[in-house]
Amino acid sequence: MSADEKIDASKDQDSAGENPDADQDKQGEKAGESDSGEDGNGGKPKAPRSKTPLIITAIVVVVLAVVGFFIWFAQRNQVSTDDAYTDGNTVTMVPKVSGYVVDLYVNDNSRIKKGDLLLRIDPRDYLTAVAEAQAQLALAQAQLNSARDALKIARVQFPAQLDSARAQQQAAEAQLALAQASYQRQHEVDRRATTQESIDSSTNQQRGAAASLESARAQLEIARLVPEQVQVAISTVAEREASLQSAQAQLDQAHLNLSYTEVRAPSDGFITMRSIQQGDFAAVGQVMFLIVTPEVWITANFKESQIGRMRLGNKVQIKVDAYSEYKLEGHVQSIQYGTGARFSAFPAENATGNFVKIVQRVPVKIAIDRGLDPNRPLPLGLSVSPVVYFPLPSRRARERRGVGSRRATPG
Repeated sequence: MSADEKIDASKDQDSAGENPDADQDKQGEKAGESDSGEDGNGGKPKAPRSKTPLIITAIVVVVLAVVGFFIWFAQRNQVSTDDAYTDGNTVTMVPKVSGYVVDLYVNDNSRIKKGDLLLRIDPRDYLTAVAEAQAQLALAQAQLNSARDALKIARVQFPAQLDSARAQQQAAEAQLALAQASYQRQHEVDRRATTQESIDSSTNQQRGAAASLESARAQLEIARLVPEQVQVAISTVAEREASLQSAQAQLDQAHLNLSYTEVRAPSDGFITMRSIQQGDFAAVGQVMFLIVTPEVWITANFKESQIGRMRLGNKVQIKVDAYSEYKLEGHVQSIQYGTGARFSAFPAENATGNFVKIVQRVPVKIAIDRGLDPNRPLPLGLSVSPVVYFPLPSRRARERRGVGSRRATPG
């Protein structure tokens, strides 16, 4: 090594010892240059990143969008709800007469037909009431017959009494005329031609005849009340007829109460909520059991935003949660004119200033047309899922809608 080379090497060592950071920077730049052009495996260049995940993601998004579009397109003319249940009529059976239950012919959930005998109440008290009412009816009938006979007699007797009173008045008038003539003769003749006894006798006869005439006149006045007396007899007959009708009504009521001791089914159905046993005392108005009639419908509470296009008669598909084999079909029978909250026991008061708008529910009655087994009706209160299908709008309706939108557009 020459002297000059030694001098340069010593200078390089001095500079390296004075600035070690500069050497590290230079080494880092060289390493970076080698990394940018070569990989760690033998100096080969890196392979480009794969685009397969992005392509797969894009395909999945497109498929989901297409599926979502077809689902929306298929369900654009239908609405459904899970807030629905089976509903029906229930008949509350209560006794109309009280007594002990001597016979019970039904059990829990048993099926009955209209007219079937369900239970029997002890009828002995009501049989006694029937016998008493029959006796009262017989007495009223006898009294009516007597009053009718009295009316017949009155229509003959009272006119005859009037004629007799007139004849007695005429006889009294004749006796009075004879007594007056005798009285005048006894008072007009010479005292020597008669006696005082004859004069007194004529005077008494004249007074007695006058009194008899007054009595006859009074009897005649009484006898002249023939129409009134006959009317009294007619009124008595009417009174007895009313008594007979009252007795007949009491007898009918007694027979009716006796018939109430046999409780029969007012319609077909099933016995539920039975609370009476054989031997229990059944009081008037006591609920013994309920009868669920076979008629079943669906009560669906749709959101208020779902009933805008709903019309009576819309086709409905119904799925019953409890019976997967049931495929029911029905139609919208009616829509309640009021939300469920409006007819609740405590309706909301929105005038307090703290109103919070929530989606209301509107009850819709859905009649079942097909798919229901008559021998196995649905119990009440089961959860169902109805789907209401709206008919497609006609071409004329679409054209009318388009004309209306064009007219509403300004310019």
